[in-house]
Amino acid sequence: MTHVLATRIDEGTSLASRAIGWRPGRRRMERSEIAVLPHTLAGIAIFAGLTPKALDAVHHRCSWRRYEAGEPIVDYLDSSDDVFFVTAGEACVTIYSLAGKAVSFRSLGPGDIFGEYAAIDGEPRSASVEARSSCLVASMSGKEFRKLLETEPVVAHAVLKGLVRNARGLTKRVYEFSTLAVNNRIQAELLRLASLAPREGKGARLEPAPTHAEIASRVSTHREAVTRELNRLARIGIIERQNGTLLVRDLDRLAAMLHEMTGE
Repeated sequence: MTHVLATRIDEGTSLASRAIGWRPGRRRMERSEIAVLPHTLAGIAIFAGLTPKALDAVHHRCSWRRYEAGEPIVDYLDSSDDVFFVTAGEACVTIYSLAGKAVSFRSLGPGDIFGEYAAIDGEPRSASVEARSSCLVASMSGKEFRKLLETEPVVAHAVLKGLVRNARGLTKRVYEFSTLAVNNRIQAELLRLASLAPREGKGARLEPAPTHAEIASRVSTHREAVTRELNRLARIGIIERQNGTLLVRDLDRLAAMLHEMTGE
């Protein structure tokens, strides 16, 4: 089930790379790094309960593609129904307003899936997804995904848990938008991101560090407000910027600050 990227990676690189401002030196480095990545679904969370034989059968139903940073994977309101599995790299779920303002909902990393909503209900895409870094993504048709849910209860159960988790997360964010001041929403977003990052003692490191614009789009504010709050948190020792990463030094202290406002 392990297949090394070779010809397929090199095919189609010229048009995509020109569209995102490719630099030859950088491109060669990225190709050498990702060329050794195997085609494997072993890290996809919803497939964790499958036997090796069943996972291999799923693998053979999938197509594979690499996306570069900034490249769209699916578009908002698109009528396609393919389901996607992120095996390497990062992507972000976003809707753009008519004025071009980005509203970000969540980030996707290795092990995550997206596109299941359209496959389940047949409605247009609820958001756009674009690559945040060089991504290796598998996909299968909505029809094949629905068959998989019917024949593999362990996958159906995992998908249901994921849908409930998303609903809970969105409910919490609506509550935060309705009740918290901007600085507290920024704190809540940092805490949310840190909870998904590797722990380092009392803290966690976000790598790469989210940009101020990315945080702003996730909490419905502007970059200047994010910059002010992050500078304040740095002054009081809660966060620290280090070589392109953001270290949240004390998660308990950050959570306590938010608890003062929410009581949770």
